Amino acid sequence: MVIKVFLATSSGSTAIKKKQQDVVGFLEALKVDYTQLDIACNEENRMWMRQNVPEEKKPSNGIPLPPQIFNEESYCGDYETFFDAKEDNSVFAFLGLAPPPGSKGHAEEYEEQEEDELQSEDDEELRQLEEEEEADVEEGEEDYLEETQEEEAE
Repeated sequence: MVIKVFLATSSGSTAIKKKQQDVVGFLEALKVDYTQLDIACNEENRMWMRQNVPEEKKPSNGIPLPPQIFNEESYCGDYETFFDAKEDNSVFAFLGLAPPPGSKGHAEEYEEQEEDELQSEDDEELRQLEEEEEADVEEGEEDYLEETQEEEAE
């Protein structure tokens, strides 16, 4: 899966340039595989982006501004939602990607698996102990019966 970041390379807006740099810089720092698609120089990219941003995510004028982020054809969000995900340490979830091995998200996933395995082991040990206890009780009952039968026979 490739992340697509729609940018305007010749934007006159300093705010847009900074937002684009922030997104791209963060994706590079995380070593996320992504593609930059320029909407300023490529009309196809501009039309595709505008058509694929959900209506409820478009500004009141109906024209979404860059950067806009997609995972293949699936819309992830704009700069504000990316920023929120970054603040919440949930960028991989925002992008629809699995966290890489060794990352916090991956470590949490691994810990959950480990807890499940330990719980399964505990359940198995408990079942074995119960079976052993039951066998001990049955054995004790048999010994008691034998002893009482021997006493009665005497």
